[in-house]
Amino acid sequence: MAKKKAGGGVYRVTEIIGTSDVSWEDAARTAIETAAKSLRDLRVAEVSKLDVKIENGKVIAYRARVTLSFKYED
Repeated sequence: MAKKKAGGGVYRVTEIIGTSDVSWEDAARTAIETAAKSLRDLRVAEVSKLDVKIENGKVIAYRARVTLSFKYED
């Protein structure tokens, strides 16, 4: 059986913000799914901050700040 060659890698960490009028979970999902359209090999996503947008005393949008990491290709 072939063994995988052990090696290092280079990763980028970036922060994005997703929005939703439904929930924070939906906002995070939207951010990740949108990023996945242009970034390959996403590795880890961490929700680092949640907030809401308010208009006239009512919540109109949920926002999730997501930190993503992805690997640079060799």
